[in-house]
Amino acid sequence: MIFTLVLLSIGALLLLVIVINVIQQQKEKAEAERRMELARQRAILDETEGVLSNTGMMPCSSYIVMILYRRIQEALSNAVNLTVPPQKNDYQRRLLDLQAQIESLQGTSNVPPIESFRLPDNDKQVLVVVQTLKKLKAILRAEHNKGKVDPTVFAEEENRIDSLQLRINVDSMISRARAACFMKQYGSAKQMVSKALATLHAIKAQTPNDPFIGRKVDEAKQLLDEIMGAQKMSEPAGRQKRSEEDDLDMLFQPKKKW
Repeated sequence: MIFTLVLLSIGALLLLVIVINVIQQQKEKAEAERRMELARQRAILDETEGVLSNTGMMPCSSYIVMILYRRIQEALSNAVNLTVPPQKNDYQRRLLDLQAQIESLQGTSNVPPIESFRLPDNDKQVLVVVQTLKKLKAILRAEHNKGKVDPTVFAEEENRIDSLQLRINVDSMISRARAACFMKQYGSAKQMVSKALATLHAIKAQTPNDPFIGRKVDEAKQLLDEIMGAQKMSEPAGRQKRSEEDDLDMLFQPKKKW
C-alpha cells in the first residue's frame, strides 16, 4: 500500500513538473512573439516617421500625409497593447499627440503642384529624396493592399510619385551632363544627355500634354547642341597639338644611315 502511494506521489510530481515546463515554455514562446511583434511595430514607426520627416523636401499632398499618420497611429496602438509602464505611457502620450494632428488635418485638401519641386543642389539631399520616394511608394502600395487607401487616391498619389521620380531622374542626368561638359568630358556628356532625351521621349509618348516633358526636351536638345559645338571647337586644337607632337618626333627621331 505504501509502495503504491509512493509511486502515485512520484507520478503526480512528474506530471506536475511536466505541466510546469509546458506552461513555462508557452510563456517564453508568448514573450518571444510579443518582443518580435513589438520590434516589427517599432520598425514600422521608425520607417514611417522617417518618411514623414522628409516629406517637406518634396510637394506632398495632405492625402499622403494622412496615410502616413494613419500608419503611425496603427503602429502606436499595437505598441501600446504590447508594452507595460513606463514604456506603455510613452506610446500612449505619442498616440494622443498624433490623434490631435490627425484631427487638425481632417477635412483639408492640400495638393501642391509638382511643378514647384526643385532638385536639391546637395547630392546627399538628392539621395535622401530618392530614397524617401521609394519608401513612400512602397508604403502607399502596402496600405492600399490592406484596403486602407481609396483606389482613386491611390492612383493619383502613385502617379505623383512616379512623376517626381521622373523629374529627379531627368534633372540629375542633365545636371551630370552639364558638369561633364564643363570638365570637357564631351563623350560622357553626350551619353548622359542622350539618355535623358531617350527617357523623355519614352514618357512623352504616354503623356504628350505634360509641360514638364516638353520643357525638358527643349532643354536637353539645347544642351546637346552646346556639347556638340564645344566638342567641335576643341577638335582643331587637339589636331594641332597632335601635329606639333608628330613634328617633334620627326625632328628628334634617329637618323637613318644610307
